Amino acid sequence: MPYYVFKEIWTPLKLFGIRFFKQSDNGRLWVKIGSRRRKPLGKRVDDSDVAQ
Repeated sequence: MPYYVFKEIWTPLKLFGIRFFKQSDNGRLWVKIGSRRRKPLGKRVDDSDVAQ
């Protein structure tokens, strides 16, 4: 099982139970809605994927 370290990002959506977290090692964003588990937010695009 991977080991992740997060920092919570404060947004007004926290009042409605939607919380955002930033992964410490690579800056990837995660979302947690209510008491559900954290899920990665969106798809990350690497520089190698961009057509030149």
